[in-house]
Amino acid sequence: MTDVTFRDRERIARTPAHGVALDCLAAGIEAALPENVVADAVSVAGGTLRVAGVDGTIGEYDLDAYETVRLVGAGKAAEGTAAALADRLGDRLDGGVVIADEPGESEEERPFDVLPGDHPLPTERGVEHARRIVDVAAAAGPDDLVLAVVTGGASALLAAPAAPIGVDDLRELTDALLACGASIDEINAVRKHCSAVKGGQLARIAAPATVVTLAVSDVVGDDPAVIGSGPTVPDTSTYDDALATLERYGIDAPATVRDRLRAGADGERPETPAAGDPAFDGTRTFVVGNARTALDAAATAAADRGYDAVVLADDVVGEARDAGREHAALAEACVVDGRPVAPPAVLLTGGETTVTLTGGTDGDPIETGSGGPNAEFVASAGIELEREGVVVASVDTDGIDGASDAAGGIVDAATLSTPAARDALSRHDVAPLLAEADALLRTGPTGTNVNDLRAVVVTRRE
Repeated sequence: MTDVTFRDRERIARTPAHGVALDCLAAGIEAALPENVVADAVSVAGGTLRVAGVDGTIGEYDLDAYETVRLVGAGKAAEGTAAALADRLGDRLDGGVVIADEPGESEEERPFDVLPGDHPLPTERGVEHARRIVDVAAAAGPDDLVLAVVTGGASALLAAPAAPIGVDDLRELTDALLACGASIDEINAVRKHCSAVKGGQLARIAAPATVVTLAVSDVVGDDPAVIGSGPTVPDTSTYDDALATLERYGIDAPATVRDRLRAGADGERPETPAAGDPAFDGTRTFVVGNARTALDAAATAAADRGYDAVVLADDVVGEARDAGREHAALAEACVVDGRPVAPPAVLLTGGETTVTLTGGTDGDPIETGSGGPNAEFVASAGIELEREGVVVASVDTDGIDGASDAAGGIVDAATLSTPAARDALSRHDVAPLLAEADALLRTGPTGTNVNDLRAVVVTRRE
């Protein structure tokens, strides 16, 4: 099993409580690594492939019933998930193509191709590689099995613009969507209707083959239609929804985008396939890893170290600095009242907080420094902490937190100067402040992503 380590751990873990927090975070990330997720979810015995989802769903497939078994996939965790899946299948796998953000170098020859993509904006290279996946899916026949790996980052990495949209136009559109403040559902409605593969269209291409999707969720709620923009699952959005998003946020989309969306809304282009479409007759999706995967492992690590562990939520959203204040208040309640559990305790949460890049009294956009939601979360919590024996830590499980090379941060009541922290938060530039305090957590890219993981360690009650 791969060990997740924090750089400069000995200096950062200045108290036992810091060490416990780091151990919990590392255990959570490790549990969500592709090799561990696949080990828990996938087995091959007696010629039968068995896949178990985190929600208890199970699917079994007789591999001898298929002429070929091919693999396609995209996302930050796609390469590792595909490699672990290939290890299970052995010589029963007949090849395939996977697109990764930063393909690693493997000493072993793999029975599938790993191609680089680009994130978050599409490029000619990424589009060319996405077409390779389309070719694999299109070549599948009724007696073939297509295994699709979809993980966080697939929306950007699996970029196949639909006619008449070109790569430059798709890039301009994507940039505008990511900056406009739209929700993920609104963004995906546009993405899906400007794509040749998103919103169930990859399943339509592969039909009538059997398609089994293994998804590692980076979205709150684990909706398969949102994970990677749902290339193999039914789509509930429409061309009208996509046009409404452009109008709502005042996006001046390229002419090719508007032409395609208007033609679709007028019935001149087929809609993305919805539930009940024949494209899904032979498909099934299993979420094999999610935020709960990491949280449960972190709770076990806390219990192993003599702490009571409580998973409070796996769906924390909203502004990172607001969540930081709320978690500091939870720590205070634990210290004073023993709620929701008496110390020594570790309170755990997951989810996906955000940072709104505005400042000043009029809310105008401002220039930003370095840091991300997890760094702002701990800085905000650090301002509120007053008691010894409380440590708050938070990381993005992919190892990259916003505009920095860090995964997140860790603080106690003595870590930060309150005036300096408030100033850094106002400028969205907390990473240098945390680095100076030896409170910035670095892992490097982990190869997985199940969103944010947070640990609040409370050592004693007063």
